[in-house]
Amino acid sequence: MLDLDALLPAIAAGDADAFGRFLAGAEGRVRASLRPYATRVDTEAVLQETLLRVWQVAPRHAPDGRPNSLLRLAIRIGRNLCIDDLRRARLAPVETDDLDEAHIDPVEPRAPDPLLRKLIADCHEKLPDKPAEVLAARLASGGTEPDETLAERLGMRINTFLQNFTRARKMLAECLEKHHVDLSVELR
Repeated sequence: MLDLDALLPAIAAGDADAFGRFLAGAEGRVRASLRPYATRVDTEAVLQETLLRVWQVAPRHAPDGRPNSLLRLAIRIGRNLCIDDLRRARLAPVETDDLDEAHIDPVEPRAPDPLLRKLIADCHEKLPDKPAEVLAARLASGGTEPDETLAERLGMRINTFLQNFTRARKMLAECLEKHHVDLSVELR
């Protein structure tokens, strides 16, 4: 993997394009590091907050001499935000190994489970209109469009869009759990 710290001087100078290139290389790794928290924390909201904080602290960030220090900082910020959310909800922290964030391997995809897909589709159909519409828009974009664009397309303010997405995610998880789907196993 390339050392994304090469983009740090431009990011620190406020270059949004450089930050976009950093995000392209870092987002998947940060998202994967949040996976252990996904059943108990809204990791999508945490990811967004993490990336905002990275943008804000980048001008003051001093690399430690090892590759991808800004990426490692992003992973640490994301995990800390998840732990804060768990504490606010009075849930026990997720037990994780002391992994070196610079060496997180990508998760190998598993073969699709047709029964699980049908159950997800059935649960998706049971969602109220607005949460279902927001979830469908996010899924259809495949992560290629920012939430602001999707919200505008649906005629919603970004906050309303994010609230509907959170509701959809929660209701979908509850429906799947009622059908005895262990999300902690499925989200690995």
